[in-house]
Amino acid sequence: MMFSSPLVLLATALGAISQVAYAAPLEVRDVYAPPITYPHKGTVWYSGQRHNVTWDASSPPKQITNPIGQIWLRKGDLTTNVVLAKDFELTAGRIEVTVPSVESSDDYELVLFGDSGNFSPKFTIRT
Repeated sequence: MMFSSPLVLLATALGAISQVAYAAPLEVRDVYAPPITYPHKGTVWYSGQRHNVTWDASSPPKQITNPIGQIWLRKGDLTTNVVLAKDFELTAGRIEVTVPSVESSDDYELVLFGDSGNFSPKFTIRT
């Protein structure tokens, strides 16, 4: 008999499977995280105003896994539950938002979600 024990058979089978998995080509994955260009450091927004959030959409990959974006408000080290915009194309490069009524502070950031997530520089919101 070629295999004298089930353990040798199992080890041989696992070795063959691992070689097949190792030889399989890797799938190319895109990560598109366009940098936010506005708001920038030093920006002051007031509750109720409307502003265009902008990001550099000049170099998107050929395929974007999740091309639909969302913009969330972040304060300090925490992302809040305030969604400023959603269901827009990441390749648009801009979306108009209304500044929410929140506590006045100079440690706000925006998070641009879609294929990836990235943060704006810290900026100020005043009520």
